[in-house]
Amino acid sequence: MGIKQISVFLENNAGRLGEVTRTLAHAGINIRAISIADTADFGILRLIVDRCDDALQALNTGGFTTRVSDVAAVEIEDSPGSLARVMELFQQSRVNIEYLYASLEGKVGKAVVIFKLADHAQGLGIIKDNGLSMVEQF
Repeated sequence: MGIKQISVFLENNAGRLGEVTRTLAHAGINIRAISIADTADFGILRLIVDRCDDALQALNTGGFTTRVSDVAAVEIEDSPGSLARVMELFQQSRVNIEYLYASLEGKVGKAVVIFKLADHAQGLGIIKDNGLSMVEQF
């Protein structure tokens, strides 16, 4: 299963990120996790939101180019070595992690890490088989 992530492709211009966040705010969308990667010319904003379909509609109406991907949100202990243990499971199974980032969502003493996996189904199997807790919605 997993959750849906929205990627927004942005020109690397002052104010563009603000336009995205204003668009979502006006639509009443709550951002649960956010990451941005950029180059000299463009950026890719990655978002987990509380209402994916509504966010997509608002962004597309606002003229933004979007894409939806399946990602896995894994709850881990907020302690040294917790992420390393999860990474080792993927490495042993030879599942490539395309990228990851953390969410502000979580319980006290826990962290939520969002993984974009090259083989999503295999990655979900590893998470389940090793008793890791997945976040199914934000």
